[in-house]
Amino acid sequence: MRVDKYLWCVRYFKTRSIATAACKKGQVKMNGASVKPSRDVYPTDKISVRKNQVTYILEVLDLPESRLGAKLVGMYVQDHTPKENLEKLELLKYSKDYYRKKGSGRPTKKDRRDIDDIYNNDSFFSSDEEE
Repeated sequence: MRVDKYLWCVRYFKTRSIATAACKKGQVKMNGASVKPSRDVYPTDKISVRKNQVTYILEVLDLPESRLGAKLVGMYVQDHTPKENLEKLELLKYSKDYYRKKGSGRPTKKDRRDIDDIYNNDSFFSSDEEE
């Protein structure tokens, strides 16, 4: 089975074309080397996938016939991703809450007031100058 199809089948990518693009960009490595989307996958292969600023390390246990339900993924792949990488993913989720999305328009009145409070807060800037 092709590596792009395998990653799609075990639900690491939403579509097969996204999995193919990730392989072409060099975000998918098998046994330490970058792979093309057409590379064959065999049981006991180690695959590392760079997705959302986190590197997932996977071990192929078996090859599925087609795309799996989420509950069945564990029979075909074993995740060896270090806990530090998964914690980094949690931090990324929290950090994204504080930024406005691109194209969301002008800041609201409340956003403007919050920005002004940060810049007009004398203790924020003067604490470094006084010491």
